Amino acid sequence: MNVLIAGGSGLIGRRLAGSLVKDGHEVVVLSRGGQTKTPTGVRLATWDARTADGDWVKELSGAQGLINLAGASIGSWPWTRRRMEALLASRLSATIALVQALERTPAGRRPSVLVNASGIDYYGDRVGDEIITEEGAPGDSFLARLSQQWEAAAQTAEPLGVRVVRIRTAMVFARDALAFRLLTLPFRLFAGGPLGNGRQWFTWIHLDDIVGLYRLALDDSRASGAINAVAPDVRREGEVAREIGRVMHRPALVPAPAFMLRLALRAQAQLLLDGRHATPTKAQALGYPFRFGGLRDALEDVIHRR
Repeated sequence: MNVLIAGGSGLIGRRLAGSLVKDGHEVVVLSRGGQTKTPTGVRLATWDARTADGDWVKELSGAQGLINLAGASIGSWPWTRRRMEALLASRLSATIALVQALERTPAGRRPSVLVNASGIDYYGDRVGDEIITEEGAPGDSFLARLSQQWEAAAQTAEPLGVRVVRIRTAMVFARDALAFRLLTLPFRLFAGGPLGNGRQWFTWIHLDDIVGLYRLALDDSRASGAINAVAPDVRREGEVAREIGRVMHRPALVPAPAFMLRLALRAQAQLLLDGRHATPTKAQALGYPFRFGGLRDALEDVIHRR
């Protein structure tokens, strides 16, 4: 398989590209130029994510799969108004450029599938016990609206005869993931504990499994529409904090009050305080075998793997 990855220099993109190359696939990462970290065997093609012009468009002809991970980092601080505009614009412009490039590619030479990143924040903040499947209603937070617009832009590829899969990603557990490092930092300083009241549902996924779900979306023609990229072991944030403490052999007694998080982080506090009991209903229906479906096993692997 010949696969193009936009945004392939990030954490998920690098691991995914390496996985594909290891299995004998040809991988081209669309890069804005400069120094780009990619696994051995990956070919780079320079692109401008704001337009469907350039030689990179030719890479689509004859490719079997297109993966879109492009977008400014959600984890960067602070979320000023300009930063929030950039978070949305970077995702929409890249996705629109990719779809326009697909439209310019002869129908018989287009990739058969577009796998587009999205966020589990699509559903917004759900304080109750309702279990959220991929059919759940959208939310109204900034991140929810961002995810909805991002998915809508990707979905415009479907009339071109391209199968579109939208991966709604939860917090990724990986040693090099900034969000995970920030989550565990207070515990390393013996100051860990629940975020806010600890009652919000906490969705997460191990890096190996997010890569596995992208591979599933590429390979399985039954996969289409939204897929919740979350591990099946969904718990309240307070329980997650206690589990982190147990794995790290640290106390989990110091809460971070919601008002302090909102004062310090403003709108970005929704990353920590918003939650929803989302489940991987479609992934499980497609038979995906989670390598790290349990919270304790995932934490042990990420924190103690050498």
